Amino acid sequence: MRTLIRDAEVAGRRVDVLLDGERIATLGEPSTIRPAARDEVIDGAGGVLMPGLHDHHLHVLAIAARSRSVDLGGDKGLAALRDADGTGWIRGTGYDEDALGSLDRYVLDAWVPDRPVRVQHRSGALWVLNSAALRIVGLDGTGGESGDVERVGGEPTGRLWRYDARLRQALPDDNRVTPEEIAAVGRRLASYGITGVTDATPELDAAAAALIDRLPQRVTLMGRTPGAPVKLHLRDHDLPSLDDLKQLISAARERDRPVAVHCVTAESLLLTLNALQEVGARPGDRIEHASVVPPGVGEWMARLGVRVITQPDFLRTRGDGYLRNVDPVDRGHLYPYAGLQAAGVPVCASSDAPYGELDPWRVIKSASTRETIEGDVVTAAERVTVGRALDGYLSPVDRPGGAARTVRGGAPADLVLLHVPLAEVLVDPRCDLVRATWIEGRLVGGMAGRS
Repeated sequence: MRTLIRDAEVAGRRVDVLLDGERIATLGEPSTIRPAARDEVIDGAGGVLMPGLHDHHLHVLAIAARSRSVDLGGDKGLAALRDADGTGWIRGTGYDEDALGSLDRYVLDAWVPDRPVRVQHRSGALWVLNSAALRIVGLDGTGGESGDVERVGGEPTGRLWRYDARLRQALPDDNRVTPEEIAAVGRRLASYGITGVTDATPELDAAAAALIDRLPQRVTLMGRTPGAPVKLHLRDHDLPSLDDLKQLISAARERDRPVAVHCVTAESLLLTLNALQEVGARPGDRIEHASVVPPGVGEWMARLGVRVITQPDFLRTRGDGYLRNVDPVDRGHLYPYAGLQAAGVPVCASSDAPYGELDPWRVIKSASTRETIEGDVVTAAERVTVGRALDGYLSPVDRPGGAARTVRGGAPADLVLLHVPLAEVLVDPRCDLVRATWIEGRLVGGMAGRS
């Protein structure tokens, strides 16, 4: 199949672009490319045509499951669990201890004693189960499994850390994500102009990986896709020793893999950099989040050659809480962007959806403003331009934060067409500016006007 996009803006010029199958065939001056009889012809109307966006850190299955979860972030709070429809499992999301207090099985039992409940912390790191749920997943007795299962006096409290894979296996089939829900996620991603994703969920089994691969987007799975980094999730309440972390990194090296290390505190970041320095960093090593980066550490990261995948929109959605609760010593070093780039560290923004906002245009805007919901600015010096943040979403899957991909002959036909020229996008990035999205030359999103 061939598609001719007439009069689109590419690299500041108005051109025609011919797609032939999965590749861009050629670019030419307006009206110089003649379509064949069966070519689809689309009037670009001067809107910018750019490579499709890539979200370098999200969690597809959790995005899909969020659509049938009870949101605890609203006015009803935990009462929303009690009022949930149905008779089976209740899945709650968006638990924030600042708003709802500390949760355990007994608190949940008081609200919902007769149905199994599982509640996910807004970070995605913690599940809290009530007693009915613990019985179903086989964790209601004393002794046995420990570590990720919090216990007091041998009894489980209902708080499970990084338990996603094992919890997924214990759930009945009707509580698992369906292909239809994955398809809905794919349509939503395409509506934003996203043509590729990197799923950062650790310990995906073969069934989960096969389900995510149903997305129309190009999919990279950490630890499974050839060449993709191994995800190492450091639990901040129980950090490994330096020797243990070095062993984990060495195990990844034995598989010829870089690592992507979850670091949301200064302690976890410094531990990781020490381990990488001793084991030896390699191209493709990444720091996920880099939520707190002390002064001078950016230069160390640059020397090691690590990349940073950050989430500037957390400053909008959580920034007011950060300003109230984060140690004053760390407040000026939250989610750095401009400073890391100035130090020579490749940085790109991502969503961490569903724990962060999936809309890339909202994330890009937050990178440029760093404003909280209440209007405060978190470290104005770390702002980057809209164009710089957009380039992060255009960076290659294996080089996040590297040079942006371009629309050129021979490149993959993974493209997004916007309603307006780039100059207007850079003033006010918004998802409603996305007009059409192609993946491998196939129109998968948008209502492109045909001539």
